[in-house]
Amino acid sequence: MDGSGGRPQRQMNVLGSPLESCSHDPVTGFFRDGCCNTGPSDMGLHTVCAIMTEAFLTYSKDAGNDLSTPHPEFGFPGLKPGDQWCLCAARWEQARVAGMAPKVRLAATNQVTLAVCQLDDLKAHAIDLN
Repeated sequence: MDGSGGRPQRQMNVLGSPLESCSHDPVTGFFRDGCCNTGPSDMGLHTVCAIMTEAFLTYSKDAGNDLSTPHPEFGFPGLKPGDQWCLCAARWEQARVAGMAPKVRLAATNQVTLAVCQLDDLKAHAIDLN
C-alpha cells in the first residue's frame, strides 16, 4: 500500500497541467485533501472544482443533494455561496443542462472530468481563463 487510499500520485487538471488545490476552507475533495483528486473508490467522480452560488445550492437540494445543511457527525460544515467544493462531475453536468451550473476553476478541476463533461462547457463556466 502506498498510503494514498487508491489515489494516483500526480493528477492533472482539464488543461493538462498539474492539478491545483480547490479549497481548504472548507476542506474539500473525495480524500478531504483540498484537491479534486480521484481514485477507484470515488464512484461519484468528485472532480469539478465549483464555486457555490445560492441558486446552485437550492437547485442541488431540490435535486436531492443537500449541500447547504451542516452534518457535523460526518465533519461536513454545510456549504454557502462563495465556497469552493469538489462537485461530482455528473451533478455539474446535470446542473449545466438545467441552466444552473456553478462557475468552475479549471486549474483545480481534475482531467478525468472530461469523461463526463465537455471541455468547452467547462470553459464557458470558468473563472480562471485568461
